[in-house]
Amino acid sequence: MSAHNVVFGFGAHSGFDDIPELLRMAQQADRDGLDIFTLSDHPYIGGRVDAYAALGFILGRTQHIAGFANVTNLPTRPAPMLARTVTSLSALSGGRIVLGMGAGGLWDRIADMGVPRLTAGDAVDAFEEAIVLVKKLSGGGPPVTYQGNHYQVNRIEPAPVAAPPVWTGSVGPKSLAATGRVADGWIPGHAADWLSGRYRASRPIIDEAAASVGRDPSEIRTIFNFPGRITDRPLPATRDGDGRWLGGSVGQWVEELTGAVLEHGASGFTLFSADHGAPDLTVLARWAQEIVPSVREAIAK
Repeated sequence: MSAHNVVFGFGAHSGFDDIPELLRMAQQADRDGLDIFTLSDHPYIGGRVDAYAALGFILGRTQHIAGFANVTNLPTRPAPMLARTVTSLSALSGGRIVLGMGAGGLWDRIADMGVPRLTAGDAVDAFEEAIVLVKKLSGGGPPVTYQGNHYQVNRIEPAPVAAPPVWTGSVGPKSLAATGRVADGWIPGHAADWLSGRYRASRPIIDEAAASVGRDPSEIRTIFNFPGRITDRPLPATRDGDGRWLGGSVGQWVEELTGAVLEHGASGFTLFSADHGAPDLTVLARWAQEIVPSVREAIAK
């Protein structure tokens, strides 16, 4: 992908009214060389397009950019079927898919869909089992029998396609440890960047869990959902009193993101607008055409 394997993308709206704009943004980002686009997955909201239907549609209308649900609402998408979905999308798109995974947060709404409610602990256990099972049901090989506490399959043939990278939206200690044991990347949470308390407290849990099962912690990427304004002139302060990134000029963005990669090990950035929504086409163009190439050049030196 990008220099030093750092990825750059954007987060988009997925409402029915947003479909034309969503396609225009994804196609512009594809032409401009961005690596990823993301959609949220809230199937209990009737005004939103199904995330995986939208991913398939957009991947079919683009050539290079990868897509993922940020993050998949796992309780409403059973792991064996999710494995079939993501391996099929990978085969259809030439590998342009990432599996974003979450244990499920809005359980009142999830239960409204007829899904049995799980305790927080059980939801994380199911989340870890699901990641393991998706990987087992990918990459070919003999039929899989898996008997977990939450998922059981009997002699199911894996797809002859490698599993996509799995990036999680883990927050709590148990979920973070699961990420370290079985996932490939971590999305710390909206606006939780490399200088935030959440990142500093959470990343060591992932690293320790990875090391405990013989994994190299550096193999688990950190991809930040990153809001902020792009201004014509430098701002006097690029962060607020609580240390949250506000944005700034192109030069200020480049300096900040280059430092995040070289000094803090950041592996990717997904741009959202300053109000945590989707950037408009003008902001997306400045991100893709001005900021991203400069960061890539700086980290490649």
